[in-house]
Amino acid sequence: MADASPLPEAAVAAERLTKRYGSLTAVEDLTFSVAPGEIVGFLGPNGAGKSSTMRILAGTMAGTSGRAAIWGVSVALEPAEAKRHMAYMPENNPLPEDLKVEEYLTLRARLKDVPADRVAARVAKVMEDCDLARRAARQLIGQLSKGFRQRVGIADALLAEPKVVILDEPTIGLDPHQIVGIRDLIRSLRGKMAVLISSHILHEVEQVCDKVVIINRGRLVAQGRPADLRRELIPTANFSVVTRATLADVTRATLAAEPAALIEALGETEGWTRYRLALPAASPARETLATALIAAGLPLREIAEERIGLEDIFIAATRRSPAELRRP
Repeated sequence: MADASPLPEAAVAAERLTKRYGSLTAVEDLTFSVAPGEIVGFLGPNGAGKSSTMRILAGTMAGTSGRAAIWGVSVALEPAEAKRHMAYMPENNPLPEDLKVEEYLTLRARLKDVPADRVAARVAKVMEDCDLARRAARQLIGQLSKGFRQRVGIADALLAEPKVVILDEPTIGLDPHQIVGIRDLIRSLRGKMAVLISSHILHEVEQVCDKVVIINRGRLVAQGRPADLRRELIPTANFSVVTRATLADVTRATLAAEPAALIEALGETEGWTRYRLALPAASPARETLATALIAAGLPLREIAEERIGLEDIFIAATRRSPAELRRP
């Protein structure tokens, strides 16, 4: 619901958050934030502490130490006020199977203190936004596919117009068509509310998120925009080159353009050899390499820069050692 209060610096804030289960430390000294209106992907290997962190932020579990805040309000000290700004959909979202979608959302709107004269409008709005109005509104929840059940969970999260939405694995178990639908729905929330989303489907995170936070063994290993993390974590730009030229000729032409380049022959097919050329990520030769190879007279069939995606960033980040993380 509309609120004229000033925006906080962070819609979601974790400050030195730690969670221990006896001798096991699930989350350790974790600090990150989500800005108002921002969509952030929260990533990590299985057992990294993602679900524990999200439950602490959502107020369904207490941390051992540190601070969690939603819209500037401490989750531990003012849980009711913090939850007023936030909606949380857990990984295994429990739904009553014997209620129709519209009945369930109406009940949930009342439980969330949506004003009585706005309940019908809010239910209609979230069903329309989540593509439930025409296809599932009057169906029993128990009869819905996994994809539509996830849509019901997200619709529930949006009912009271929260400032913050926390979604734990919202696309788990969905087929590719359902994933695309949920991805588009989450993307539509940008600028309207802050969204923290965990997912193992890194391609989808890359498609919808403004930045990512990556943890491993409970500790932060990287955070920022994917483009910035590429420069930080992956110091080379790799090119695939297919030519009839010898390794010596390719090496000579490449080093003339970039003295720090590394050249590797990958294999030959019908007289054409594929090479991998590794250039420093900041090298200006990334823009001129093709011209340099052609000018050197190399017969080229193919040259392309290998795409560095979020999967590459994730692997590089989770391989970082504790010593690397402490570097200034």
